Amino acid sequence: MADKPKIKMAQWGTKHGHARAVLNVMLENEDVDFVGVWEEDIARVESIKDDPVWSQVHWFSSPSEMLDNPGIACIASEGLNVESLNQSEAIIDSGKHLWYDKPAGDNYPQWERIVAKARSHAQLVQMGFMFRESWAFEFVSEWVHSGVLGEIFSIRAHMSTDIGAPMQKAISVHTGGILYDLGAHMLDQIVWLLGRPNKITSIMRREHSEVPNFADNTVAIYEFDKAMAILDIAAMEPKPMARRFEVYGTNGSAILGPFDPPEYLRLVLNEPAGGYPAGVTDIPAQPYTRHVESLVRLIACIRGEREPDRSYDHDLLVQETLMRTVGKYDPDGSVTTRFSL
Repeated sequence: MADKPKIKMAQWGTKHGHARAVLNVMLENEDVDFVGVWEEDIARVESIKDDPVWSQVHWFSSPSEMLDNPGIACIASEGLNVESLNQSEAIIDSGKHLWYDKPAGDNYPQWERIVAKARSHAQLVQMGFMFRESWAFEFVSEWVHSGVLGEIFSIRAHMSTDIGAPMQKAISVHTGGILYDLGAHMLDQIVWLLGRPNKITSIMRREHSEVPNFADNTVAIYEFDKAMAILDIAAMEPKPMARRFEVYGTNGSAILGPFDPPEYLRLVLNEPAGGYPAGVTDIPAQPYTRHVESLVRLIACIRGEREPDRSYDHDLLVQETLMRTVGKYDPDGSVTTRFSL
């Protein structure tokens, strides 16, 4: 059997927090023929070009050298969030598949337009929510969707970090502060399990940051027909962060924490279900490296070997929920947001 042809890929941007790691994953994947990187900030290129990872790549002389290359099948969008929507739209307009790191900017109508274009031409849009492929979150998803936990009535998600003033300043141009930057990871899970929230109440506060308008302590409550979810994110939690994800249902609970990387997953059941006994079951930790499985699945989708894990509509819903949470989008008057900055 002949070897499968490699997938030609490229990257637009170097300034996203995941840009270097995503590039490294592409360089190390034997199914990828990595073509190059476009970064318009020449000073940025000069500052990183001797790095062990960045030094391996060809630097495009213009975006058209990348976008007009008919051999490139997919481009990773890894610029700053203020750049990423325009970059991603140009990638889709060029006819290529898109691997887009979170979040999808802060202009929801533009994001809707990009997704509509991709849908109309059957182009893949894979968001960089790396926890989708985490063994632990996949267990939780299976338990919820198969009914093992019963009827879900509560989800609690905690995903804080510890970042300094330079990164805070970069994020502060977006409404919502640290929740804007990290919240989509958890919202990707919450709406996957519960759907669109009927009502959102959020509080964005600046407690310790010296950066004006940067919300460093945030919480949001999501109300569904028969459930609620609570998401809290802060920017000054000491490392290692105690990131947790908890799901509670009428027949049991799933407790994951910390989840980055996933070290602990406990299932607690009132009654046996899904092949699991009543009582406590601890699931052994499994290997997990950020972005690796995301790329493996993306390549399989490009080759037509599998369907995407999430639909266009799901990725629209994640971003709509994020924009509602930070008060940037409220089409039905269902959002209450309080800022103390």
